[in-house]
Amino acid sequence: MTVKVKIDLHREFIVAADIDTVFSLLSNVPASAAYFPKVHKLTPLSDNAFRWVMEKVALGIYSIETSYACQYISDTDAKTIVWVPIEGEGNATVSGKWTLTKFAAGTKVLFETQAELILPVSGLLQLAISPLVKIEFTGLVDTYLNNLQDLWA
Repeated sequence: MTVKVKIDLHREFIVAADIDTVFSLLSNVPASAAYFPKVHKLTPLSDNAFRWVMEKVALGIYSIETSYACQYISDTDAKTIVWVPIEGEGNATVSGKWTLTKFAAGTKVLFETQAELILPVSGLLQLAISPLVKIEFTGLVDTYLNNLQDLWA
């Protein structure tokens, strides 16, 4: 039996770096991924498509390894980077978008992501596991965003 955990995150922040510097890093998936915690392996699949395999995370007595793949589409003029899931890859689907806007002496950054993780646990454990998975996922994303903010401070 499996349990699906859905996560929807929206974050907004301002950094001192100019918009082209921010866009350059975020549109380069391997370079940007270097700031994301607990990435076990990032594998290129094709032009701007990557498989992410995260380090195993212990949640109580369970150990979960999340993997997924996304296609990334960068729009230099609009200063957006969109990622869409590649179906049939891994145990999660992840999509999202970076939206960058010039702001005073820096860049306003909007981060949005939606994820659905499919976990091989019984439905009875859903009430216990789902909040832990959401906390772990949110913590990883927030650490990633903090790492980027520190870089562009």
